[in-house]
Amino acid sequence: MNDKTMYNLSYGLFVLSARQDGKDNACIINTAGQVTTEPNQITIAVNKLNLTHDMIAATKKFTVSILSERADFSLFKRFGFQSGKSVEKFSMFDGKKRVANDTFAVTEGTNGYISAYATQQVDAGTHTIFLASVTDMDTFNDVPSATYAYYQSSIKPKPKPVGKTAEGKPVWRCRVCGYEYVGEELPENFICPICKHPASDFEKIV
Repeated sequence: MNDKTMYNLSYGLFVLSARQDGKDNACIINTAGQVTTEPNQITIAVNKLNLTHDMIAATKKFTVSILSERADFSLFKRFGFQSGKSVEKFSMFDGKKRVANDTFAVTEGTNGYISAYATQQVDAGTHTIFLASVTDMDTFNDVPSATYAYYQSSIKPKPKPVGKTAEGKPVWRCRVCGYEYVGEELPENFICPICKHPASDFEKIV
């Protein structure tokens, strides 16, 4: 079985934001989509390790900001490669606005937002799937949405292959964030400390 086939699926990239007890947080997700138009409902899937997950589970409110091809890598580093448990992700960041459900919509590098209220949730192992009713939405511009393939080809920096370290040890690189693990073999249960993706998203650099 070729695990890389999953990368042929077409999907977008989003900043998922929430607010609880006066604290704002957000993370990057690639699973948001419309389920029905009448009523207007969407689903999102969120990693249980993310603080944003716990905030949505508690408040039911969230906003999905749709990343566009104008997004740069700094947005992914801010919202995807650090934890809201240790940093304030919206601190010193001007590309945002408070929307009707009291969460932030990201206005920089996005083309619109959708706010929603979660009505159901399904345990999906590492993630929770939230079914939600749309409460508000707006479009910022007509810049095309960034797909995961576009992110890989045009936004994500291209690190130079290293193959082996000076000590001759092999290097395994995360295909999502670029984190590198040094060792002969990558443990099957390894989780990327930066983006939380599993060992199946790592490739041996040769």
